[in-house]
Amino acid sequence: MGLSLQKIDKIVGREDHLRDINLEFESGSRNVLLGRTLAGKTSLLRIMAGIDRPTRGQVLIDGRDVTGVSVRKRSVAMVYQQFINYPSLTVYKNIASPLKVSGVPKPEIDRRVRETAGMLHLEDFLDRLPAELSGGQQQRIAIARALVKDAHLLLMDEPLVNLDYKLREELRIELQEIFERREAIVVYTTTEPTEALMLGGNVVVMDEGRTLQTGLTPEVYHNPATAKVAEVFSDPPINYLSGSIQDQTARLGEGIEFPLSNHLKGLPAANYIFGVRSNHLSLTQTGSANTELQSTVELSEINGSETFIHVSYDNSRLVVQEDGVLHHRMGEEVSIFVNPNSFFVFDTNGELVASPTRGNLDH
Repeated sequence: MGLSLQKIDKIVGREDHLRDINLEFESGSRNVLLGRTLAGKTSLLRIMAGIDRPTRGQVLIDGRDVTGVSVRKRSVAMVYQQFINYPSLTVYKNIASPLKVSGVPKPEIDRRVRETAGMLHLEDFLDRLPAELSGGQQQRIAIARALVKDAHLLLMDEPLVNLDYKLREELRIELQEIFERREAIVVYTTTEPTEALMLGGNVVVMDEGRTLQTGLTPEVYHNPATAKVAEVFSDPPINYLSGSIQDQTARLGEGIEFPLSNHLKGLPAANYIFGVRSNHLSLTQTGSANTELQSTVELSEINGSETFIHVSYDNSRLVVQEDGVLHHRMGEEVSIFVNPNSFFVFDTNGELVASPTRGNLDH
């Protein structure tokens, strides 16, 4: 099965929820819609499912226009952020409910329910009520009810966002294994770049109702076409410094200079925006190639086994990502080190001109 979205617009009142969306999804593909809250991800899923109709544009399945076809007449399953289960039905009956509505014979229902429950480690809870289970197990029920349909299109709208860290990690791994065994088109939404990278497959980066870039997930991560894509696809957000290149030397901020080499070599003299992800900044010098920036700590934020150190440098705010639990006082002077080979370079319009993985791009 192939799914095609052609020139999709969704206008509500005077607001554009979606604008000029053109996407192609192939059978068996794993696709992640990555964007911040209000990027249009859920609006797009609802149109794919047939729950909503676009203001303009077409939804095609295998070349057939299904734009006005009801969700009940499509081979689609959807999982939401908030797990929705029938509280008075057992786990078994919850999972079986879509098959029963479709008139599937009882022996086939039983086979598919038990097989799907086994995939999600629910086989020991089939006679329980949802309220007797944990939040993670209840979300597994909702996922199982979607998977048991064996639909051609599986839509998952941030299904793990309300679970704790450990449960999210477990379910991500399990879902990847399940996706590998299915021929369905999977479309999964998330606000988290790390989750998009873990799920792999293809990514669609969205912002304010528009698609910014599509492609293989690692390729888009390493080669963001614009500064906005790099911003959306970085957590913490990518750091930016204004600078210029003259006489094959880069000059950034207050007195930072280094000769152009590797992917920066050959860039013409001009003003640029230099971007570097937080994990490529360090408080420790790891080699003679590192450039030093003197900065002031504004906040030290401990996040699990990592520490995000927010600093000010030359009227810019930067975030340094360090492994371990570190403590730094507000106002403390610290040195930050960065290897120039880690910089993305964008022109003043925000278009990528040099990437650490692809080198200097012709524009």
